[in-house]
Amino acid sequence: MACARPAHAQTVAVPLAIGQTFTLSSAVLGETRRINVYMPPGYPDSATARLPVLYMLDGGLREDFLHVAGLVQVATGNGTMRPFLLVGIENTERRRDLTGPTTNPEDQKIAPRVGGSAAFRTFLRTELLPTIRQRYRTTAESAIIGESLAGLFVLETFLQEPDLFDTYLAFDPSLWWNKGHLVDQAAPLLRAYTGPAKTVYVASSSDDVKIPESRRWAPALQSAAKRNITWYYKPMPAETHATIYHPAALQAFRIVFKPTPAAPAK
Repeated sequence: MACARPAHAQTVAVPLAIGQTFTLSSAVLGETRRINVYMPPGYPDSATARLPVLYMLDGGLREDFLHVAGLVQVATGNGTMRPFLLVGIENTERRRDLTGPTTNPEDQKIAPRVGGSAAFRTFLRTELLPTIRQRYRTTAESAIIGESLAGLFVLETFLQEPDLFDTYLAFDPSLWWNKGHLVDQAAPLLRAYTGPAKTVYVASSSDDVKIPESRRWAPALQSAAKRNITWYYKPMPAETHATIYHPAALQAFRIVFKPTPAAPAK
């Protein structure tokens, strides 16, 4: 019996695209930053659809952008999450941008430059967020997500400039930075907050709960509980610092961004 002849393979490979990428020249940071964007199916073809925006730190293609984009795609497709525009911010000097000032000499050894979080936040507020609103059809709702030092930046922003985003997601945040100074600030800053409703979600791995400063975070939130701040603290003892991001993001998306129930038919 004659064997079937194999099909001819395509000789030229074509790019596999999952979104868009562009560069943004930052006067604040004095450098050019790459921005990666994932859009849910159907969004680019709609002339009227507007989406909330999820900004993600460590958002390069060789960082966390691809796996978070996959989670957004799957969760949106199976109806466990509302559709979002995902905006990934690729790093240049990660430890400079994501850390605040520190007086701890050990902290200062982790990189040639640290303590640039205020400048990075200014870049977000004055350059990136306006650019995204100009380039894409967005609603007023926004969120930010990050892990480790990026989680530290997320919580620092929540405490120091809460109006920048509506929702803050932090996984294994590096609250040990500057000997836990951010945790010390948490309760008084939260008690003084009188602004619009905010949501904060923190997940901790088995590694994170061993850090004294991290164990103080939930009690600080609880002591300053307010009706206009919805907060979640999720211990994940089965995960380590290296494995927490993906499962923590999946749970956070389902809880914080769950779809609004459809109104019953009349």
